[in-house]
Parts: sequence; structure tokens; C-alpha cells
Amino acid sequence: MFFNLIRRYAIMAIAIPLAAAGARKLSDAVEAKRGPSRGTRLLRQGADTLQGRFGRQKKRSRFAFGR
Repeated sequence: MFFNLIRRYAIMAIAIPLAAAGARKLSDAVEAKRGPSRGTRLLRQGADTLQGRFGRQKKRSRFAFGR
């Protein structure tokens, strides 16, 4: 049980941010070589989603209703 907790923490803290950074770097490299495309946009959106869900959250305003 303790090993599962450590494994889950390692995935959340290390693997997911690395995957997001790798997807963003791959998107930049392909975009520099071939120009913008649907694939590079999807890679970037996937990286943003991963980073938003598991990375640092943006600080929200106290009175930001509906955001």
C-alpha cells in the first residue's frame, strides 16, 4: 500500500510535467520546421491541459465570479 502511494506521487510529480514539457518541445520543433498545423496545435493544447490539471494552478482572484 505504501509503495502504491509513492508510485502515484512519482507519476504526479515527475512523469506528467515531463510529458507536458516534451509535448510542448516537440510541438515547437515541428512548428519551426513545417509551420503551424492542427497536430502542433493539439500537442500544445494537450500540454496546456496536462499542466493546468496537474501542474501549478493560476492564482484566482478572490472576487472572480464565474471564472
